[in-house]
Amino acid sequence: MRKGVLELCILAIVAKQDAYASDIITKLKEARLIVVEGTLYPLLTRLKNDGLTVYRWEESKSGPPRKYHQITEPGLKALSELKDDWQELIISVDKILTSPSPPGAGFNPTL
Repeated sequence: MRKGVLELCILAIVAKQDAYASDIITKLKEARLIVVEGTLYPLLTRLKNDGLTVYRWEESKSGPPRKYHQITEPGLKALSELKDDWQELIISVDKILTSPSPPGAGFNPTL
């Protein structure tokens, strides 16, 4: 489930603007979705291989060239579908969390 959420978040980030991997990690950390490079890079590769993102190299003023990731048209479609799935998941979980318990339900220390 976490992988799907990370894909959703990565696609949402690169849909807003082209992003360098460290920028993506920073945004995920700011959202308290702690991700290490070892998790991010395979996901970025898979998104590219699936045709959902592409990348371009840009010269850097302070070091080696940087790889900037951007979303593709199929990526935008996938993002829309993932957003719909996310909303359905929120509604489903909310139903469980907010539904009243039947009388007598709850913790039973004798079980």
